[in-house]
Amino acid sequence: MSWLTRWEPENEQFWKENSGIAWRTLFVTTWSLIFSFATWFTMSAVVVRLPAIGFKFDTMQLFWLAAIPGLASGLFRLVHSFLIPIFGTRLVVSIATLIKVVPCIGIVIAVMNPATSFWFFMIFAFLFGFGGGDFSSFMPSSSLFFPKRLQGVAMGIQAGVGNFGVGLTQFVTPWIIGFAAFGVLGGAPQLFTKGEPVKTVAVAKEGGVVKDVTVNDPALASAIVVTKDAGVVKDVVLQETDTVKAIKEDVTRDASGAITAVGKTEGIKIEVKKDASGVVTDVTVKKVIKKGMWVQNAALWYVPILVVTSIICFILLRSVPVRSSIAEQLQIVKDKHGWMCTWTYIATFGSFAGFSAAFPLMIKVVYGGFPNAPDPLKFAFYGPMIGGAVRVLFGAPSDKWGGAILTQIGIVCELIGCIFLIATGALAPTSLDTFPLFVGGMLWIFFWCGVGNAATFRLYPIVFAFSAKKGAQALGWTGAWAAFGPFIFASLVGASVTRTGSPVAFFIGVSIFYAIAAIIQWWYYTRPGAERGDWGNKWGTWWDTAKDTWQGQ
Repeated sequence: MSWLTRWEPENEQFWKENSGIAWRTLFVTTWSLIFSFATWFTMSAVVVRLPAIGFKFDTMQLFWLAAIPGLASGLFRLVHSFLIPIFGTRLVVSIATLIKVVPCIGIVIAVMNPATSFWFFMIFAFLFGFGGGDFSSFMPSSSLFFPKRLQGVAMGIQAGVGNFGVGLTQFVTPWIIGFAAFGVLGGAPQLFTKGEPVKTVAVAKEGGVVKDVTVNDPALASAIVVTKDAGVVKDVVLQETDTVKAIKEDVTRDASGAITAVGKTEGIKIEVKKDASGVVTDVTVKKVIKKGMWVQNAALWYVPILVVTSIICFILLRSVPVRSSIAEQLQIVKDKHGWMCTWTYIATFGSFAGFSAAFPLMIKVVYGGFPNAPDPLKFAFYGPMIGGAVRVLFGAPSDKWGGAILTQIGIVCELIGCIFLIATGALAPTSLDTFPLFVGGMLWIFFWCGVGNAATFRLYPIVFAFSAKKGAQALGWTGAWAAFGPFIFASLVGASVTRTGSPVAFFIGVSIFYAIAAIIQWWYYTRPGAERGDWGNKWGTWWDTAKDTWQGQ
């Protein structure tokens, strides 16, 4: 039977007898939510590898590919926020889990053909928004199963553990794309090329013209021939020796020219840039590695998991008998607190999701031009992992001390993190020396995004304590708007970098946004006597004094 005939979590005896259904629902939907978040952020992990396997996308195009799942998820969440009261938990969660197979297969096809167009990638990047969209079904659905005193814990577990999916995709991707995880079923590898400038080579320029090239490594110096005339460099070529070899490819192709196998090779490559008149303007000597990479595995490994999870959801889940029409649910639009909560939720979860999408590309674009530049995927997963863990840990404290104060602290600390990154110059570096400051500042922001986000799951049902249905709607509605975070953050960071050369302008803008969010949070929810204050199970809420005389709706 799909729909339960009765559900009264605030009734202590009923809860004692039936709480197992609630916890089963939480565990099953949370497991599914992990892979919703994981697939949602798959593109953010894939895009940093596309240039190295032959795709000629520019910086803004890469940021668009990372951003577009966020745009899609926001749109899908607006739809999902209305689905549970109409179709129920079982049907919505089961179908939402299965449908994410579509973009996974689409991206597998895309990365295996180096001629795939940017717009083909954009279509399936958009469909990865399915993974972010269904959050606005999962969370409101789970909130209906639990009494108010446990909603902070339950929602913290679901959102926090679910958020591990973001870190999961950024942690697993660099490992699983490195070998043929699915054998012949997984398809052929792509040719991955990575070049690092050789630090022992110094290029002297004057007026944009290369005057000299000095090689401080004896072995390499014997292989590099510099031709000069009239005090300027005319050409630089490599002559192989026993110890220095030019980079070559070890690639096997079929009759159609498609790659079937790639062997790993290492060597030296010299790039000489000349202007229209033939004058040498730059020389770069790189140590290059070429090897096989199975980028399709980044999406392919989710397919069997999603299929099995969808079947489990259909078998084990049930639906709470809380029904309402779309017209009834749209009442949230008329409530100012629906919009105030939306602003603070964008400041918490929207920031978490937005920075999760932008973080890998920020590392690549801001610090990727330096010698021995850091690999984005070796650092990017730390932020989402920290944010997800904090969301789990701060559910219970939010119940105890109130969602309002922890949301307030979280937003203010995010603002402090942005100011720190701007003030230290970590967003516009001149060397790798500021990279630890950049990573530290970003992880600080991720931490406090997690704290604030965990607290909102306690706060919003309290803001709408007069109606469990409306509280669930608020979670879906605010989540829908916050899901635009990856689109807004990644596209604006990309625009800032493209137009000004660094993301500083974006961080100034988001700091102003956080300052406004902090004011809203304080006035309506945190200060003593606030209109919809939540000071926890320890000190009470606005509803404790208002419920006996409440005339609202």
